[in-house]
Amino acid sequence: MKIELSVQGMHCDGCVKRVANLLAKVEGVEAPEVSLGHASFEADDEASAEAARAALEKAGYGVAPGGPSGGAG
Repeated sequence: MKIELSVQGMHCDGCVKRVANLLAKVEGVEAPEVSLGHASFEADDEASAEAARAALEKAGYGVAPGGPSGGAG
């Protein structure tokens, strides 16, 4: 399943790399693509998606559903 997240707290390329590395370490997460304020990845299941969200929050990032536009609607 494709997961799109708005990620708050990324301010530089170092943050982008850190988020990409965090996502790559989560079991069941594949093909993370990260840019400032946005992350997308393939998750094997909802548990993997939730583990990815939890890893980002534990690292101090704010996470909300949505793509680069914030997913507001």
